[in-house]
Amino acid sequence: MTSRRTASDPAVSGGPPLSPAVPVPVPERRTPGPAPYPHTAAGHNALVNRPPVPLPAEHIPPGTADWRTLDAGRWLAAVPARWAHPLWAVLALVVTMVWYMDGAPLAPCTSADPCGTDWSGLGMTAVLVLTPYWVWRQPRLALAGLAVALVGFAEDGGFTESFGEPYALGYPVAAAFTTAGIVHRLALAGRQRTLALEAAGPVAQPLPAAALTFRRGRFSFALAALLLAVAGFGSWQAQQVADAYEERAASATQLSGRVAALEQDGDADILKVEADERTHRFETAYPESFPVDSQIAIVVDGDWGALVAEPYDAFGWELLVLAGSVAALALFANGVDGRTRSVRLRRGPLPVLKVLVREDHEDGRTWVFAADDTETLRPLLHFHSLHSFEDDEDEVPTGGEEGDDAEAEAVDLTKVRAILTGDDPPPPLREALLYGAPYAGAEVALAARLDADEAEVVVECSVTAVKPAAPGLMTRGPKHRERNSELRPVEEVAASMTPATGLRVWKAHGFSRAVGLGLLLVQGGGIWAMVDDGPSWHWLWLPLALPWLVSAVSTALTWRITADRDGLWATGAWRVRQLPWDAITAVRHSEDGIRVGTGKDHPNVELSPTGWAWLERRLGREPYAVRAAEEVRALLLRPELRPTEEAPTARQGMPVGPPLVAVSLLWGAAVLLLL
Repeated sequence: MTSRRTASDPAVSGGPPLSPAVPVPVPERRTPGPAPYPHTAAGHNALVNRPPVPLPAEHIPPGTADWRTLDAGRWLAAVPARWAHPLWAVLALVVTMVWYMDGAPLAPCTSADPCGTDWSGLGMTAVLVLTPYWVWRQPRLALAGLAVALVGFAEDGGFTESFGEPYALGYPVAAAFTTAGIVHRLALAGRQRTLALEAAGPVAQPLPAAALTFRRGRFSFALAALLLAVAGFGSWQAQQVADAYEERAASATQLSGRVAALEQDGDADILKVEADERTHRFETAYPESFPVDSQIAIVVDGDWGALVAEPYDAFGWELLVLAGSVAALALFANGVDGRTRSVRLRRGPLPVLKVLVREDHEDGRTWVFAADDTETLRPLLHFHSLHSFEDDEDEVPTGGEEGDDAEAEAVDLTKVRAILTGDDPPPPLREALLYGAPYAGAEVALAARLDADEAEVVVECSVTAVKPAAPGLMTRGPKHRERNSELRPVEEVAASMTPATGLRVWKAHGFSRAVGLGLLLVQGGGIWAMVDDGPSWHWLWLPLALPWLVSAVSTALTWRITADRDGLWATGAWRVRQLPWDAITAVRHSEDGIRVGTGKDHPNVELSPTGWAWLERRLGREPYAVRAAEEVRALLLRPELRPTEEAPTARQGMPVGPPLVAVSLLWGAAVLLLL
């Protein structure tokens, strides 16, 4: 039996320690008790501070270089500028495209040029829809999409109109901006590849055998084929509609009529056409093309009739063709890109770097750190990956191995059960070998042990493109906290708080008020939509939805928690509750709400919503409501931090639910009576 190596054992790499770990002491517990479980906050900190899971020395090729912080910092600095972020290009393309479609005059439907199926226009629309997606996912393919879109724009007369109409100038400018951003991103990706090759040195190794069997793109190809079949079915149905019209019109009588009137039948526009001493009614999609008293050609066959300018309506089938073809092309391009990168990765020897990796506890994303960043202070890149295994068809298990397999299956079931219940510990930090030069959009593979209990080294292949972890529009990082509780340990929160004689107050902040204003707009718009058309059965939704909306809006706008010497004053939507300290049993933040648990003599208090924690984290901010719940919990467990003053009535808060009900009723009455 081999002895267990640690990350500081020189035998791991035959040289200096790969990743020396300095244990950070866990704060001393105030009350004696058993060792913390891994899924508790204290247990989690203990796991995070453990040294990385070492990689066996026999799996490290001679001469493999560490990707250290200095070289990794240079690599991370070679990221695109913020102006080149795909979001800005996508917004520019979408806004200018919609602006052009709204401002450009439509070609009128005439008898000489009827409005039928326009497959070339549908293909151009598919390119316009796909190009923003490719800007985000496939920048090289986006360049081709932009070129095709500009050719179609020129054929539509856009360049000639751009000198006189601002709406026609917008899309070419947005396309130029997008092209500059893509070229900038591709150039810096090449710079990152060069820096990664310099850090890896001259050593190159073939990909592990397990990764050679890994294939990309099969699911994308299968789904693309299915969606392409759907698009083909829609095209066939649209052609059936066109053929049915042509067959019926060939035996029908063609007449010239006069537009007598234009009527509204619900949401439909109806033309009244007088021809052959009869009045015919036709539904039209473009009533502006047929002014009253104008002459129009129609075809009539008994009770059936149609406008020659608008012979049939196959819009639904055309929409199915558009949706199916766009999704199919997007998936097919993704499959081709993944297959191409995967083949390129297996083509020959690759540069190898020693790094540290950790999986995100929430979404399974793999985060890569420098080999000497044992505290995971600065993530470098991230991607999703899947395990790849060699085929061991020639091995025949013996009786002892069957027993080992049964034991392993029992352990696996235990792990699965822990994952489903949310009690699994956070994934450990692991030493790994990174195969392939990493850069934005690259394909890589890594070899590492799963955890300290698994001696086997497994190979993982990326299934999404490499993305640098540089600060962007929405700062992201690996999540280290467990799923069941977002609260930090009390010792950590208390260390950041000082005893205070004055009151402690937590109240609605910017994000919370923004959520409240958004819900208020939804409430006002909903009331308008329901009562604008007069009494109807839709009014039954008001007593069901209005109380919840009023409560949510009032809480988000004015929630407040005031801590004094006697307890908490919690201001919700409808009233202010006093909670003595000795009656509070728990305080936690969950689902964008703060929950205060009490004993049997007092009902629990829940304030929701108190913000939008998900968005605050994505913007690189600490959620205010989460911090408020942590600090209130610290006051509960650390009496020496509590205020010594008593809260006066003016500082206890005021609910706004009742006034908001009155305002909502007045708004509904105004809509009903005045509109």
